[in-house]
Amino acid sequence: MFLSCLLLFTTANAQDWVGNNHPEKLDLTKDVHYQVQMQGSFSKDQTPLWLNANKYGLSSLDETNGYVRASVIRPLQTDSARRWGIGYGVDLVGALGYTSNFIVQQAFAEVRWLHGVLSVGSKEYPMELKNNALSSGAQTLGINARPVPQVRLALGDYWVLPFTKGWLRIKGHVAYGKLTDDNWQHDFTNKQTKYADGVLYHSKAGYLKIGNEDRFFPFSLELGLEMASTFGGTAYVPDATGAMQTYEGEGGLKGMWHAFIPGGADAGETTYQNVSGNQLGSWLFRMNYESDTWIASIYGEKFFEDHSGMLFVDRDGYGTGENWQVQEKRKFFVYDIKDMMLGFELKFKYNRLLRNVVFEYLYTKYQSGPIYHDHTPTISDHIGGRDNFYNHYIYTGWQHWGQVMGNPLYRSPIYNTDGTIQVEDNRFMAFHLGLSGDIKEHFNYRILGTYQENFGTYALPYTEKHHNISFLVEMAYHLRHNWEIKGAYAMDFGHVRGSNAGGQLTITKSGIFGKKD
Repeated sequence: MFLSCLLLFTTANAQDWVGNNHPEKLDLTKDVHYQVQMQGSFSKDQTPLWLNANKYGLSSLDETNGYVRASVIRPLQTDSARRWGIGYGVDLVGALGYTSNFIVQQAFAEVRWLHGVLSVGSKEYPMELKNNALSSGAQTLGINARPVPQVRLALGDYWVLPFTKGWLRIKGHVAYGKLTDDNWQHDFTNKQTKYADGVLYHSKAGYLKIGNEDRFFPFSLELGLEMASTFGGTAYVPDATGAMQTYEGEGGLKGMWHAFIPGGADAGETTYQNVSGNQLGSWLFRMNYESDTWIASIYGEKFFEDHSGMLFVDRDGYGTGENWQVQEKRKFFVYDIKDMMLGFELKFKYNRLLRNVVFEYLYTKYQSGPIYHDHTPTISDHIGGRDNFYNHYIYTGWQHWGQVMGNPLYRSPIYNTDGTIQVEDNRFMAFHLGLSGDIKEHFNYRILGTYQENFGTYALPYTEKHHNISFLVEMAYHLRHNWEIKGAYAMDFGHVRGSNAGGQLTITKSGIFGKKD
C-alpha cells in the first residue's frame, strides 16, 4: 500500500517541481555541516536515567564516562529546490566507559526523487508525533538505542493526497536492516544465557494527517501505525539442563515477507504456531489546536506485541475432540484497552521563559491479562494473555546494544547484573513531565521528571510494587561562532534503578563547510 502510494506520487505529481529546478550545477560540497562535541559524565553509582536515555544509544551507565564526537553531514534539504537531491553523513565517536571504545554512530547516503527518499546506512531518525526533547519516548520506534544499519524507502514529509483539496496528507516508510550487537551480546552473556547472532531488522510506518495548513482552520488530527520486527539469524537458548539449543530464524525473501506481512512460525513451533520472528507495533494519534499565541496537542500510543493486542480481539469458540482446531462457534475474546500512553503538549509561541510543556501518563500492567491458555482437544477455551512486552522466548527482545529500542521507562537489559538480555521490568504505571524555555537570549533550559510504580513481569513479579523517581535539570548557553556549553544534573530514587546522582558537561562546536545558500 505504502509503496504504491509512493510510486503514484513520483509519477503523477512531478508538476510540483516544474519550473522550479535549481539553476546551478549540483555541488556535493555545498552546505556540508560539521560538528565536534565533547561530553563527560560523573555519577555516584550508575548514570541517572535522564543522563543516558533517549540519546540514540550514545550513553553509558558507568560512574565516569565520556566521548569525543565528530560528524560531517550534508542534509537533503540542501537540494530542496530540485526534483532530486543527495545527502550523506559520517558521525564517529571515540568513547571511554562505553560498550565500545570506537563507535560509528552514523554513516549513511541518501537520494531523493521528488518526495520519495531512499536511504542506506545508519542514521538517527527522530520520533514521530512526539516532542523529541521532552517526551519520555516512543514505545515502538524510539530514540533510545543505537541506529540500526538499514535500507529505507520513505515519504519523509507529509504529502498532500491528490483531489483532497489539501485536507489529507500522508507519510511513512519501509525499512530492512541488520542488528550490529553480536559481540556485545557474547560479552554480556558470556554465552551462558540467551543470545542471538546475525539478527535482521524490519520496520514500517504510515501516518495520515487530516487538516488544512493553507486555510485558517485551527484543528488537525494525525493518525499512525508503526510496526517492527527482528527476525532471521541464529538464536541460542539454554534448556533446562543448561545446554544451548540452536534456533535458525527464517531469513531470505520468505523471512522478509513474513516480517512485512506477519506470518510463518518460529523454529520448533508445531501445533501452536504464532508468527516468524519478534513482531510488535503501536497505534498512534495526535490532535492539535493552534491559536494565535499557543498550540495545544493531545496524543496517544497503544503498544501491542501480537495480533490480539493489535486488534483487541482473539478467536475463541473452538470445538473438542477431532474438531479441537476448528472454530465451530462465532465466538471471540475481547481485550480491554488499558495499556497506553496518553500525552498533552502545550507550546507557547511568544512566551520565552516557558516555551513547551509536556505531560504523559503510561500504563503497561495489563498486557492482554495474566492468563495464557491455548485451546486443547479437551479444553476449547483460548485466552491469549501474558504478552511480555519487549521480550521474546527465542530472540533477545526489542533491544540493541543493551538499550531498548522503544521507551526507556521499560528498564533496559543493560541494567541487568545477571548476564541476561531481557527486560526484567515491563509492567508499570508512570507519570512524566517535561518543561523547556529560555531564561534569557541564548540561554535555555530543559527539565524532566518521572514517577513510576513498577511490578516486574508476569513471569517474575515483584513481591510488592517498587517505586522510582527520576529527574533532570539541564542548562545550555549558546556562544558566538556556534559554540555551545551544556550542563546537566540528574538523580534517580527507588528500587528500580537504584539511588543515583550525576552531572554531565557537553561542549559543542558546529558550522558549515564550503559554499552556503
